[in-house]
Amino acid sequence: MATRLYVGNLSFRTTSEDLRELFAQAGTVESANIIEDRETGRSRGFGFVEMAAQEEANAAIEQFNGKEFGGRNLTVNEAKPRVDRGGGGRSYGGDNRGGERDYDRGSRDEREPRW
Repeated sequence: MATRLYVGNLSFRTTSEDLRELFAQAGTVESANIIEDRETGRSRGFGFVEMAAQEEANAAIEQFNGKEFGGRNLTVNEAKPRVDRGGGGRSYGGDNRGGERDYDRGSRDEREPRW
């Protein structure tokens, strides 16, 4: 079963292919991806590598964690499972209790108009 590794502190010029070539020195690389900013497409300075076997992943951690690559010392460790951080949309206005907006509760319109 493949083991996913987190690779941090990458140079912004590092490509997914560079990462694949580097980690191939430690074993079979199933995938290598640099994470990019959605808006600009620039590297965010980290990525993930999937190694074919746990032993190869351990060897890659030993071999590359703290090693200089592209002018920077890499951080390499086993990736933690992705955590669902709750869904995407942004909330605007109010404290948004229970999905209600201020105007939905009528809290500002309880008094009679002054005209």
